[in-house]
Amino acid sequence: MMPSALHFRNVDASPADAVETWPFEGVLAALERGTLPDWRRLVRAIYADPWGTVGRQVEEAQELGLPYGVADLFAEAVKTARARAVRAEREAVAGEVRALVGRSGLTRSEFAERVGTSVSRLSTYMSGKVTPSAALLIRMQKLAAKTAPVRSGAGSHRTAQAVDVGR
Repeated sequence: MMPSALHFRNVDASPADAVETWPFEGVLAALERGTLPDWRRLVRAIYADPWGTVGRQVEEAQELGLPYGVADLFAEAVKTARARAVRAEREAVAGEVRALVGRSGLTRSEFAERVGTSVSRLSTYMSGKVTPSAALLIRMQKLAAKTAPVRSGAGSHRTAQAVDVGR
């Protein structure tokens, strides 16, 4: 990495410190007087934690209108990083829903009915087009745990529900 010529004035931090530890004045100095290596560090921090301290400080700098132009570019980096994070989170939830349906041993129709939704809505959850509420996701987790196939003896499969009824 190219060494930075950035210097902080009246700030209890060093440009060599992790950017996440810089106070607002340090981020502002990097935006105003920094160079490409400094800006790359800021962008890496923003992408690592889109709603973290650095992203919020960049938003604050943009609200102040300083520094002209550069803050707008960094605000766009924050927006892009957050959009990527949301897409990744949505896909993670969709993957979890798909795994829960599979683990349950139920058909999609049975699973949807048992959690109180339609098959078409379940499909949107599984594709990531729509994200279920936290309460519905917990309901899905409980159903999958309750109905997951249980191995008994030489490979026969029974659901946990069937085992409970048979007692």
